[in-house]
Amino acid sequence: MAAVSTGGLIIRPWRIPEAVWAVLGAIALVVLGLILPGDAMRGVAKGRDVYLFLVGMMVLAELAREEGLFDWLAALAAVQARGSAGRLFALIYVVGTFVTVFLSNDATAVVLTPAVYAAAKAAKAEPLPYLFVCAFIANAASFVLPISNPANLVIFGDHMPPLLTWLSRFALASVLSIGVTYIVLRCTQARALRKPVARNIEVPRLSSSGRMSAFGIAATAVALLLASAFNVQLGWPTCLASVITLAIVAASKRSFPGHVLRSISWSVLPLVAGLFVLVEGLGHTGLLQSLSQHLHEAAAASPSTTVWGSGVGIAFLSNLMNNLPAGLIGGESVHTANVPDAVQSAILIGVDIGPNLSVTGSLATILWLTALRREGQAVSGWTFLKLGMLVMPPALVAALAGAFLFI
Repeated sequence: MAAVSTGGLIIRPWRIPEAVWAVLGAIALVVLGLILPGDAMRGVAKGRDVYLFLVGMMVLAELAREEGLFDWLAALAAVQARGSAGRLFALIYVVGTFVTVFLSNDATAVVLTPAVYAAAKAAKAEPLPYLFVCAFIANAASFVLPISNPANLVIFGDHMPPLLTWLSRFALASVLSIGVTYIVLRCTQARALRKPVARNIEVPRLSSSGRMSAFGIAATAVALLLASAFNVQLGWPTCLASVITLAIVAASKRSFPGHVLRSISWSVLPLVAGLFVLVEGLGHTGLLQSLSQHLHEAAAASPSTTVWGSGVGIAFLSNLMNNLPAGLIGGESVHTANVPDAVQSAILIGVDIGPNLSVTGSLATILWLTALRREGQAVSGWTFLKLGMLVMPPALVAALAGAFLFI
């Protein structure tokens, strides 16, 4: 059932939305008696922090779009490019890195993608090369900090290392991942980036409500950093910050924000819930216990081989079943197996970078696809896979090698 649901997510036959396949798979597990309703609900409940986090980010993104913040940022980026497509590409990559690091990879997909599309249109450039930046940097930079990817919290759970320890483990690996991804992306998009972009861009005036939206996003970033520092889950701070920002903007305009709420892609939430139920079902098959046993034995026999094997293996598994459930499986297996920290680090790197192979590898990429469709832009799974096969493997190998130096 997990394989069928994942296949539906990837192929989208008859253009049926991704969420439908995940939900149908979860319902089928219950109807066929493969999992009890109570167990299914427990699986749904495990994702509550992720749901709150996503709601917060989607509210902020839609509010920013409504208030013209994206159009304003897009015009600024196009002006700074000064007619150079390559400079615009690099600028978007740097901005995408910062958004991913301090707001999470899902924020890059939800918040940055519409702004990048608007920037490309303002510069009269083909948008796809720049949109690819949003998708790939969202995963390549997603382990700089614990807050950079919700999957990081899923993997470590209550065993999250202190920030300085985290940086010592992943700083070099992150730099290598970001650098290699940029080089490969830049080379693959070289032909499209030879064409100059428009220079004379008019920067629109940013309204007071637009400035409030920008302040709300910045405040959310600060709240996430504080939450991470005090080992607090990220869902509630993100959701609360978005609700406060929305309320302030609505009060200043003296209007109900119904249009903002109606424009949000709420189908993402049942999609994530369905994935959590599928993982709960896999847990009842004895898969997690078997993986833990094999991981423990492999780490005892050859730690270095286990580091490389687990990192590469979980990277490809993330594309078969999405990195959130893969992270759940990997995290629970690691905690049960009592393996060295290096193995856990390799699994986290694989879960974070691996999804750059396919469109269903991470929730961030699925959110990116949703954002593209809203702009009338389509990217097929095969198109993404052809590029992902060039981008992901060298970045994964470089990051694992960087982490391996600290074993």
